[in-house]
Amino acid sequence: MRGGMSKTSAVLEEDTARTTAHLNVGGGLRKKASGVRQWLLLDSTGQTQVVEAGKHTVMRRTGLPARDLRILDPILSYPSTLLGRERAIVINLEHIKAIITAHEVLLLNSKDPSVAPFVQELQRRILRHHHATAAQEGMAMEEGRASTSSWQEGIHSLDGLKLLQFEFIALEACLEAACSCLGKEARTLEEEAHPALDKLTTKICTLNLERVRQIKSRLVDITGRVQKVRDELEHLLDDDEDMFQMYLSDKLEQRLDNASSFNKLDDVDESEMNDRFASTLRLTPPTFEVSENFSFDRVHRPMKGNENIHEGVEPGRVSHGARTSIARSSMTNKHHDVEELEMLLEAYFVQIDGTFNKLSTLREYVDDTEDYINIMLDDKQNHLLQMGVMLSTMSLIVGALVVMAGAFGMNINIQLFNGDTAAEKEAGMRKFLFTVGGGTTGGIFLYVIAVTWYKNKWLIQ
Repeated sequence: MRGGMSKTSAVLEEDTARTTAHLNVGGGLRKKASGVRQWLLLDSTGQTQVVEAGKHTVMRRTGLPARDLRILDPILSYPSTLLGRERAIVINLEHIKAIITAHEVLLLNSKDPSVAPFVQELQRRILRHHHATAAQEGMAMEEGRASTSSWQEGIHSLDGLKLLQFEFIALEACLEAACSCLGKEARTLEEEAHPALDKLTTKICTLNLERVRQIKSRLVDITGRVQKVRDELEHLLDDDEDMFQMYLSDKLEQRLDNASSFNKLDDVDESEMNDRFASTLRLTPPTFEVSENFSFDRVHRPMKGNENIHEGVEPGRVSHGARTSIARSSMTNKHHDVEELEMLLEAYFVQIDGTFNKLSTLREYVDDTEDYINIMLDDKQNHLLQMGVMLSTMSLIVGALVVMAGAFGMNINIQLFNGDTAAEKEAGMRKFLFTVGGGTTGGIFLYVIAVTWYKNKWLIQ
């Protein structure tokens, strides 16, 4: 394991040297390709530098296709995404757009003020991981020189603290920053929503309705973003193959081990082939007749021991089979060992699921308040309709009285006011008052009857 780590370190140093040749560090070189962007590069030692690189340079460095880099394009609007590839992890979470490899992190929008705290936290985590890894390797070397007994090695494996891989350190920082940002927005929205909703239930007015409308729009937006992050984590947790793709350090170490194993197999196969060919020459007499008969015997004789000349080709076939079996067995063993990443993702899935549940509860409260407001408005509308029915009935009765008054007020000769004496005029006045009072009383009586009939028919309350 330690040998693999040393080989990995050597390969990483070589990759870093090649990166300096491809990337324009500090803007000193001239931009040769279109679409060149500034990236903040954080290596495994915690060192940071601003580099300028085009799309093709990043593709060669990380092994990503162009469609994966399109996800990080700030001009395009892509939802939150987590992609595990052969040599890199693509992260597009809220304001974080990064590419994580086995030994470095490429951050796109490092000049964004909202990203500055994340960069500081990520650098602090990488530095702590680098120091812890160096200390653990030094301690392991000292203990290995001090004692090589099996029981002491078992005690060291139990007492030693297993460190997370570099890509998981960076991935954890990204997940924590995204989940914390969404959780903070959810708490702020909740603190603003409850007073506004309570005030709206107390007094329905245009100002309160506008505040609630804005809160509901923000709630829908935040809920969609939280749900997308939650769905991405849930998809990863449900698929072991996707989680295995994120073990970049293990895959890099495995490629190095396979390369060394293949070289050893090739050396052994070549020596065996030479030995068998030499033994075959020793068994065959160096005469022309025997050579001609030997070609015949090679075809028709059964194979005996080392006499088959075709064995010279078999080592190549054995080498290829051994290569395939080694690669498949190692990939299969590591394919199922995703517990470390699963625990990491599960922790942040619980956190983002709690935020989602909080937003769902707030959404239910908003919906309940909306239903309550609609009920209140419907009740007021019903009262207005009842008042309209009663006023319409009253207008009908008053209209009948107006018709009667109009009949009396027209220029028609009526004997009611034609009296010459005071007694006749008084009698006429009594008849007038009796007519007016009787008409008014009759109208009120009709109104009461109409209202009673409306209540009996459940038209009004």
